[in-house]
Amino acid sequence: MTDQHLVPNHHAHYPSFRGLAGLAAALSMVVGRDSDARYASQLADLGPDDVVVDVGCGPGVAVRHAARLGVRATGIDPAPVMLRTARLLTWGGDNVRYVEGVAEALPVGDHCATVVWSIATVHHWSDLDAGLAEARRVLRPGGHLVAIERRTYPGAHGHASHGWTNQQAETFADRCREHGFDAVCVQQDTTGRRSTLSVVATNP
Repeated sequence: MTDQHLVPNHHAHYPSFRGLAGLAAALSMVVGRDSDARYASQLADLGPDDVVVDVGCGPGVAVRHAARLGVRATGIDPAPVMLRTARLLTWGGDNVRYVEGVAEALPVGDHCATVVWSIATVHHWSDLDAGLAEARRVLRPGGHLVAIERRTYPGAHGHASHGWTNQQAETFADRCREHGFDAVCVQQDTTGRRSTLSVVATNP
């Protein structure tokens, strides 16, 4: 797969967040992300008995949303500055924790989660196959993988290219099927502040 328009993790080598620039990025991600968190919860059909692993949690917006629903949630991110910001913004409760890690080596146990979601981060995964294998490892039977990305267009450059084209979403869905996920579907949503593409899959 050499055509970048087809590669779902086309920003796999994007520089990591660190220092003052990383802090500024973390703070910028705190605002305006609630709609993505609500949508992820809707796609996962989240209930109080669920256990969520948020891959690439950033400053923890979606983790805190899950916690407000009474769900146990673990936020995982490779950038310490993101995790520090997330911890500072998260108050109380034993149902939330943040751990440094990457999609390809999730620092959680086997079959520990009912939902694994990745919101605007799959396009940064360094290895899709390793990430999907890890998602299957940590999901319980019947658990859901939810990936949400901003909808972009072929030929987009710069920040506008961070997300998925329709073809990249379909390619990611195909990779999910190759890794044994069931009931894989691609959905488009335009009701929020931006158009998104999502892939939802079930661990059999």
